[in-house]
Amino acid sequence: MKEKNMNELESKKHYMRWQVIALLDFVTIISFENIFYPFQNQGLSVVISWIFLLFAYVIPYELIVSQMGLTFQTQSGGLASWVRRSSNDTLGYWTSWMYWIQSVPYIVDVSNSVIVSFSWMILGDNSLGSRMSTFQFGLLTFGIILAFILLENVFKNSLEILSLIGGGAMFIMSALFILLAGYAVMHGTHMATQPFNFHAFMPNFSLKYFSTTGLLIFAMSGAELAAPYLVQMRDPKHEFPKAMWLLAIMTAILTVLGTLSLAVFFDANNIPHDFKMNGPYYAFQMLGQEMGLGKILMYLFAVVQAIFMMAQLAVLLDASSRVFAGDVADRFMPHWMTKKNKNGRPIHSYLMTTGLSLFLLLLTGTLPNINTIYNWLLNINGIISPYKTCWVFFAFVAVRWQQNKFQSDYIFIKNRIGALLVGGWCLAFTFICATLGFIPQEADFGTKSFNHQLLLNIITVFVLFGLGFFMPMLRKRELRKQELRK
Repeated sequence: MKEKNMNELESKKHYMRWQVIALLDFVTIISFENIFYPFQNQGLSVVISWIFLLFAYVIPYELIVSQMGLTFQTQSGGLASWVRRSSNDTLGYWTSWMYWIQSVPYIVDVSNSVIVSFSWMILGDNSLGSRMSTFQFGLLTFGIILAFILLENVFKNSLEILSLIGGGAMFIMSALFILLAGYAVMHGTHMATQPFNFHAFMPNFSLKYFSTTGLLIFAMSGAELAAPYLVQMRDPKHEFPKAMWLLAIMTAILTVLGTLSLAVFFDANNIPHDFKMNGPYYAFQMLGQEMGLGKILMYLFAVVQAIFMMAQLAVLLDASSRVFAGDVADRFMPHWMTKKNKNGRPIHSYLMTTGLSLFLLLLTGTLPNINTIYNWLLNINGIISPYKTCWVFFAFVAVRWQQNKFQSDYIFIKNRIGALLVGGWCLAFTFICATLGFIPQEADFGTKSFNHQLLLNIITVFVLFGLGFFMPMLRKRELRKQELRK
């Protein structure tokens, strides 16, 4: 009878299908605009980069996440728990800190994207840069961040739902662009990129080429975000790896076919200077004109982009509370940093997020125009985000090094030496690409602009990561004062 009741409860429990988890992860990792940055940096050769990364990096990455997720499926801390359980608390703290701090430049970047999307909805063109000074752009960006922080309690839940709606709509818009671009080619549209032959796809292996690869990693990383959904799966052992495989396939379709679709409308050898900021709007505007729809598709994309970015902003701001909670925070974070308001929000973490966003905006104020600001923030994400991703591979190497201590329902590469080599390759490759990302991408070596942006890159990473050293020191000082009072 007891067994029958358990079976009834099991049948009534709501499970998430692996296809849904793959889609949820996909829309939070990569969007349509992520294919524009590498296309401007590497041209048509980025297709080879995407294909190489798919087999040499993305598939191993997602299967590594499968093993790590199934090894620590009872742990709610995600990546920080993987590192903490496989090594020690101190490294777990650093993982938490870097996971949080990498969201700060992305918050500013997303806020910029919100402004750009509304400018296209209102103005219908790319004239934002000529209508707004860098100071006004920074002030408006800061105002958006501040407004979302103040309204976090009101908007968070509704915008989490909107992020799924916006993410799904973004996926549909991306697929629509690829399909319609293919349709246009089959009905007589000539490729804008010429020559369109084998040699056009060959990469130019220069220092600049490798320095831009961090943005590709930034665009493709984040599979570990699906780990918390493991407990909601009926058969995680078999279904979670399937979700990761589907995620890899969808990523490949968007990156490779999306890039080829861009080559239909844009000459890879003569890309507009503001392509990273305005490229997606140009693309849908040109597609609409080709299909006889005018600017309808462009306006539709602008609306979808605005919804998606605002929802992402709300979720990112809420994520700042994660590093200020739990047992890791209790040991390494000063008590005043974990203080919460009546709504359970870590108020001081929001103040820190606001302060660091303002710090970044002050740095961007030294740049000449809005387009440069937009590009520089993207490049910063191409440095900081891959450094965070290094912890995924570090945890995997640590687990496989001492694999007798850990049990998992799924093993990626049963041979221990083979697993360590693949994990070590992914770790080294990610770290090297992140470090090369310090090299400015939109300025020529030795110029004043190059030196300026290089200095900004060093200062930004030093400050954002360096703050992590002070928190444990402040906590120790706090504990000493408590001991003296006793």
